Amino acid sequence: MTHTIRKATTDDAGPLADLAAVTFPLACPPSSSPEDIAAHLANTLSEDHFRGYLADPEVTVVVIDADAGLRGYSLLVNRPAEDPDVAAALTLRPSTELSKCYVHPEHHGLGAAAELMHASLQAATAAGAAGIWLGVNSQNARAIRFYEKSGFRKVGSKSFRLGTTVEHDFVMERAVP
Repeated sequence: MTHTIRKATTDDAGPLADLAAVTFPLACPPSSSPEDIAAHLANTLSEDHFRGYLADPEVTVVVIDADAGLRGYSLLVNRPAEDPDVAAALTLRPSTELSKCYVHPEHHGLGAAAELMHASLQAATAAGAAGIWLGVNSQNARAIRFYEKSGFRKVGSKSFRLGTTVEHDFVMERAVP
């Protein structure tokens, strides 16, 4: 796979929303309803929302750009955690949130996720973070294994609203290089 990992631009907002529509449902628990997933996509991962993320100076979006278009992205938020459960669990400060980290399923198992994680850790370091944290659904065993392999450890838990349901996430954290 020929690709480039780069910082996203405003021109990427539409392709990012398209990629999110493919990748986000894969991270949801099997019990998630299509309506709840669609609501989350519309309320958080739409083209307009990506335009807002890309315009926010405290947000960095990193993409895997391949011949076939965007094949992965991460979204980092460089501000203190607002969720009190997360804030209480974190041990490394200042900390950057790895809010989103997704790779197109056609690129699973090819090393793309590890490359994207490496670039995300570099972005957190460049932003001045001592640590990086994320929330991952407690039922997403594949993602949890990947994050543990990437040096993250479970430090707490938090709730996450997906449409009309409340899901439970592990909070995971690691130091940045």
